[in-house]
Amino acid sequence: IEKIVLFLLEQQGQLANRLCDLRQQHDVILQLSHGGSKICELQEAYRGVGHDLLRLLFFVEMNAIGLRKILKKFDKRFGYRFTNYYVKTRANHPYSQLRQVFRHVGIGAVVGAISRNLADLQDHQGNYVSIYDQPALSHPDPIVHSIKAAVNKLSNSTNFLEFLGKHAFIMQDDLRSPSEDDVAEQRYHFMSLLLNLVNTFLYMVNTYIIVPTADDYSLSLGAAATVCGVVIGSMAVAQVFSSVYFSAWSNRSYLRPLVFSSIVLLIGNTLYALAYDLNSIVVLLVGRLFCGLGSARAVNRRYISDCVPHKLRMQASAGFVTASALGMACGPALACLFQTDFKIYKLTFNQETLPGWIMAISWLIYLLWLSISFREPPQEIKQDIIPQEARAGTVVNYAVENGITQPLLLSTEPKQGENGDQEYDDGEEESCEKTRKPVTSIVSAYRLLTPSVKVQLLVYFMLKYAMEILLAEASVITAYYFIWSTNSVAIFLACLGLTVLPVNIIVGTYISNMFEERQVLLASEIMVLIGILLSFHIGIPYSIPQYVGSALITFVSAEVLEGVNLSLLSRVMSSRLSRGTYNGGLLSTEAGTLARVIADGTITLSGYFGVAKLLNATLVPSLFICISSIIATCFTYNSLY
Repeated sequence: IEKIVLFLLEQQGQLANRLCDLRQQHDVILQLSHGGSKICELQEAYRGVGHDLLRLLFFVEMNAIGLRKILKKFDKRFGYRFTNYYVKTRANHPYSQLRQVFRHVGIGAVVGAISRNLADLQDHQGNYVSIYDQPALSHPDPIVHSIKAAVNKLSNSTNFLEFLGKHAFIMQDDLRSPSEDDVAEQRYHFMSLLLNLVNTFLYMVNTYIIVPTADDYSLSLGAAATVCGVVIGSMAVAQVFSSVYFSAWSNRSYLRPLVFSSIVLLIGNTLYALAYDLNSIVVLLVGRLFCGLGSARAVNRRYISDCVPHKLRMQASAGFVTASALGMACGPALACLFQTDFKIYKLTFNQETLPGWIMAISWLIYLLWLSISFREPPQEIKQDIIPQEARAGTVVNYAVENGITQPLLLSTEPKQGENGDQEYDDGEEESCEKTRKPVTSIVSAYRLLTPSVKVQLLVYFMLKYAMEILLAEASVITAYYFIWSTNSVAIFLACLGLTVLPVNIIVGTYISNMFEERQVLLASEIMVLIGILLSFHIGIPYSIPQYVGSALITFVSAEVLEGVNLSLLSRVMSSRLSRGTYNGGLLSTEAGTLARVIADGTITLSGYFGVAKLLNATLVPSLFICISSIIATCFTYNSLY
């Protein structure tokens, strides 16, 4: 640690000397009337200091990881938490060298000098307007964003916006090269991003708007109330397949998949509404299948990942999650407004058909807006080949500057390391092109999944299964036990949906800063288990407080679990799954969609035992899957940590 700290201070001093020299040149250039070329050279010199600071941060991060692994070895061999004692006694001492590594005081001063001088050179030539007095006038350089990202990663800091961004599970590189940032700037279009977020919102509304009335609609067509599981789940069945072809289609275009999605959803909702007058459960299911075939969430994720600049991607990812949460809450809430019954030209408009008609009109309006306002981004030309001069002695610097975060010296046989990632001994040099090349098949993607990633996907499957069971059977359970009306069910589901953002605020702002993500993960799983156990109807009469309380515990705990789970997934999943058709977002979407399909099928199959046994029959599989995920989590992380 002493070597790290002294070397860090020495390097910071050298950077400070370079900044002092550049500042003298800066003052001379600003006095010249024609200093355009000199200003460009000076800007590049400041960026060069920034790149050297990035390399220094990577040096500190590698040593911090090494220190943590050494302490973990002591924990494992001593049989008790030596790490806690070591950090507590060293970090709080007035002469602490350990604290110097994580305080970043000197680094902050260097970043401030680079940012301030670049802003002066870029926007305020001769005006002498300080970025401290008018922060809105400052346009930070990409290198400043990269440094801030590296500092945040090193200090493991988090906030609400970052937590929401990870919740979206939009895979992204840690640091992008300047050329990649320029390409993203050219491809970015605010209205196109907004249209993608509106697509996300409308699709989530489309998914949940029928939940309060699905059982009544099934009864109106002569089917059992529990057929609502098939009605709701048929959309998820189609989504399993649509996610793959939409992800592949987005490699070539973004506009055409969105247009196709809108048309298919328009047809699907129209068929859903017409099924009532046709008195056909088949038409109803076909309509919902069409709705699932129009799921463009893979396109929405890919657009944010590929076409939004790095500095805006966290905000866009948070917007994606917010749009999904609002859609989930607005869907059931809208169902409260459809308590009417009338006919126009033999077409029936009531609480069962109006969700279909309203969504069909919404998708038609969206299609027109999309056709007018969406701008197809230019095709990205990928160049992942390392220049000749970057080989041999300078390969390390090239890798750092281009955001290649995989190990540079590798052996042919990887071994399991921290978080289940693959680690390599010193030996052969891994090809940077292979490191960044996306996978081309689902089999290749599966081979890249480490044990910890598989456990995280199992946890994601479990929480989606438990949430779908709770939401999809709510109308049947509440009608049987409490004789709730459609309005009551819709309000209850809307209130559950409205808890998503407040819960994420609490977790992202406070809990994730107080506890390790692994601890929050396990605690959330246990709370989901408690919620499931409290939901069972055994012996005593089933009451509204028991149902509402257990549902709230299950749903809120699952929401916390989803955010933490996807945050961990984004860190332990291979970087090769950050792009391409078979990316990490697609894998997580498929796991969650498959869970919803099985959950909805479970509801329908359990209906054959009668509504009286439906609740317990659907909770037993949830209980089994939850216990399995807890055991897998404990086993995996005990072996890794």
